[in-house]
Amino acid sequence: MKYQVYARHNFNKIPAYGRLSHTEIQAIKIISEVLPFKTNNYVVNELIDWDNHQDDPMFILNFPQQSMLQPAQFRTLSEMVERNVSKIDLAEYVNELRLTLNPHPAGQLEHNVPTLKGEKLTGIQHKYRETMLFFPSQGQTCHAYCTFCFRWPQFTGLNELKFAMRQPGLVVSYLKENPAISDILFTGGDPMVMKASVLEKYFEAILDADLPQLKSIRIGTKSLSFWPYRYLTDPDSDHMLELFRRVSDRGIHLAFMAHFNHHRELETDAVREAVSRIRSTGAQIRTQSPLLRHINDDPQVWSTMWRTQVDMGMIPYYMFVARDTGAQSYFGVTLEQSHQIFNEAYKQVSGICRTVRGPSMSAGPGKVRIVGITELHGEKVFNLEFLQGRNPDWVGQPFFAAFDPEAQWLDDLVPAFGESEFFFEKEYNKLLKVDTLPGHMLTTDNKQYA
Repeated sequence: MKYQVYARHNFNKIPAYGRLSHTEIQAIKIISEVLPFKTNNYVVNELIDWDNHQDDPMFILNFPQQSMLQPAQFRTLSEMVERNVSKIDLAEYVNELRLTLNPHPAGQLEHNVPTLKGEKLTGIQHKYRETMLFFPSQGQTCHAYCTFCFRWPQFTGLNELKFAMRQPGLVVSYLKENPAISDILFTGGDPMVMKASVLEKYFEAILDADLPQLKSIRIGTKSLSFWPYRYLTDPDSDHMLELFRRVSDRGIHLAFMAHFNHHRELETDAVREAVSRIRSTGAQIRTQSPLLRHINDDPQVWSTMWRTQVDMGMIPYYMFVARDTGAQSYFGVTLEQSHQIFNEAYKQVSGICRTVRGPSMSAGPGKVRIVGITELHGEKVFNLEFLQGRNPDWVGQPFFAAFDPEAQWLDDLVPAFGESEFFFEKEYNKLLKVDTLPGHMLTTDNKQYA
């Protein structure tokens, strides 16, 4: 299959375009002024059920919906488009609107970007001691865009909101300066949009650098879901697989962090063959997804997805809570519902599927898991714990928040039992202040990574 993109400028070329109502077409045009829209022929032809597209999870996952903006925002933007206002005025309003959508949640722009010898490394994030995120500039797009994407600013015209870097030498230098880093995660966008020859240069620089602390290279990717032909028939698919094999043969664990949001994405012959080919290189595939209203807010969807993934040789890894950014008002599920859905799905699968962790919030202080909802000392509470923390000492420590049936994120919660703050808050706030001091360099000497 030859890759064919459909976006705002040409989605009228989609074979099923005639099935879209005028209202749906207008919504796609208006919402895509703000949030990125891009799909492709594989998604359109093989994943979407066009006989029931209004409720189809794959359609909602790719095509903007009117309710992804607040009614007043949608109305104002529609009126501006109808009045044919100048491009400058339209862009100004769109950018203002984007900034109201929390484009960089959890302080990832302000507090996760390190420096090296006085230079800010805008293509790196380093939040947790052992793991460094790298955003290669050639991988800052995807084969198709998810409408819920928490990294949607990467695909807009706001360059100041983007993470990207193309200097492998800086990556190696930062790794050498931070010997506690054992895992590097290639992310984006999607690194798998890069040609194998480009990714090879990054991999070779890392492999040739003699970094004894480096144990794992991870690749965060949606390609198995949105373009499995990347590993089957693309011109350099064999070269890409050979590159994976080279990493594994060097004794470094290659982990595919594959994003699957619904079991429909696991059902085509192409994805099954692609998974098999990747696993044959020695790479392991771990799977993750946020919990999303309108797409997978059903325990049966999750239990089916986990069982199918295990049957295909993949490892269920994370269920995330939808981040507080972009169209969260459309996709968000309450923490109470998140816990109930996870628990019910977890009970339906055998132990071999229970490698999955969640529901987890990737919040400013770290990854916080909802362990349960219980009653202690006469008070109904959320039982929470850190799976990852800016201070690793926080990991595994239980803490409690007052139950709130409307809460959708950590910031919506307050401490239980009349406490004034959570156990980590004082230190967390101190870390954030240290981050912003002039000339401060985040290193392994900082408690944040120590």
